[in-house]
Amino acid sequence: MSDVPAEAPEHCPGTESESAGKGSACAGCPNQSICASGATKQEDPGKALVKERLSSVKNKILILSGKGGVGKSTITSLISRGLADDNINRNVAVLDIDICGPSQPRVLGVIGEQVHQSGSGWSPVFVEENLSVMSIGFILQNTADAVIWRGPKKNGMIRQFLSEVDWGDLDYLILDTPPGTSDEHLSVSTYLKEVGITGAIIVTTPQEVALLDVRKEINFCEKVSIPILGVVENMSIFVCPKCETPSEIFPALTGGGKKLSEEFNIEFLGSLPLDPLLARCCDEGKNFLTEVPNSPVIPVLKSIVQKIVKKCEAAEEKST
Repeated sequence: MSDVPAEAPEHCPGTESESAGKGSACAGCPNQSICASGATKQEDPGKALVKERLSSVKNKILILSGKGGVGKSTITSLISRGLADDNINRNVAVLDIDICGPSQPRVLGVIGEQVHQSGSGWSPVFVEENLSVMSIGFILQNTADAVIWRGPKKNGMIRQFLSEVDWGDLDYLILDTPPGTSDEHLSVSTYLKEVGITGAIIVTTPQEVALLDVRKEINFCEKVSIPILGVVENMSIFVCPKCETPSEIFPALTGGGKKLSEEFNIEFLGSLPLDPLLARCCDEGKNFLTEVPNSPVIPVLKSIVQKIVKKCEAAEEKST
């Protein structure tokens, strides 16, 4: 019987992964015994390329949540704009690794732009002078095209984004991730392991159905040794713009994000209220910070950004 590996199944962790042949996705795969034995394991040359390319990136931050629909992409855009909009001149970039559902081109207002290639690699698309973004959304011929890829192909795309994009000198690289703890998360944690992940920001909404999945994301971070910078609770309350009456759209029956933070001894970064004008700005690709400066979201966002900066500075001091 031949030992030639069969085609990789969906959600394959990859032959170079520590969980190759051992994960739940490997059950029933004809390659399981080969991968588990280590016969296919080789050092991925992409790791060295990523390390070299990201050597000039100070902070790498993942935006994570086990639950879909909690606003990871919105939080990513707000935090990146908040970091770039400060009086301090910071260079910020966003990497959209939600391969199947890229939304950063629209949210950041650069949908329809094209990626250009030079001798130094792919050039990210610039939103502002000190804010850029890279996403598979720029590469698709049609924004409505479905990306139907297996794990290894997603892994290859993420490696290209990390190693072949000319990021330049960055203070912050913010990575927008899909929900869950699968292919994209394993790939990015593997490739960034050599250069160091500054930390992850966990996003949740107040209701228990979201908190259940977010607990899994925290567990994932613990297993792959990703530091958690803190928890952001999104869509905590809705304040009517006319009567200013607060309403809980998603009731925090079990304590919400703050209680979750206490449970896992993680810093609670803040609760962002629900503002319909924020959703409109995301749809239209406008900068919410300048479009709606009087929104109740703004002071909370600024506080969250300041806490993130302090966390990153503390992590940098600790590593030196």
